Amino acid sequence: MSLIGTEVKPFQAQAFHNGKFVTVTDEDYKGKWSVVCFYPADFTFVCPTELEDLQDNYEALKALGVEVYSVSTDTHFTHKAWHDSSEAIKKITYIMVGDPTLTISRNFDVLIENQGLADRGTFIIDPNGVIQAMEINAGGIGRDASTLVNKIKAAQYIYNNPDEVCPAKWKEGAKTLKPSLELVGKI
Repeated sequence: MSLIGTEVKPFQAQAFHNGKFVTVTDEDYKGKWSVVCFYPADFTFVCPTELEDLQDNYEALKALGVEVYSVSTDTHFTHKAWHDSSEAIKKITYIMVGDPTLTISRNFDVLIENQGLADRGTFIIDPNGVIQAMEINAGGIGRDASTLVNKIKAAQYIYNNPDEVCPAKWKEGAKTLKPSLELVGKI
């Protein structure tokens, strides 16, 4: 079953953010755009490259009014230790959520039950706490955060213009489509 169009389920978790431990809940995803980026585990191989790339795009995401939350089934303590020891992770200024209870990973249907780890899942959540886009990759396939920026721009455009749709390869400022009977078979 797809999670698109569903509201984020309730949770509460501890996170590491800018040198402090903080509490994060599903309510934090409301009132602004959010990206939730699940990854299998701290101290691994593909994960730090993805999280560093996400940090490299964080300013562009913040400029769009987006907050980023990375999530793994590690604890917030492990996130801090990884942050303190990895050059790539040391750069991160977005929120790193710990999910040792596996609640958030189950809520987003990315938990690999027999391993206790999360799949590489990316979710775009609108200001109402509703999932607008999702992508799940196999463990060995890293993500490119620059494509995420474009997806968010499209999601925000459609959110503000619900009678239009963004075609393939749409970029901000480009022509959109307005579904209608007259458009059927004309594309």
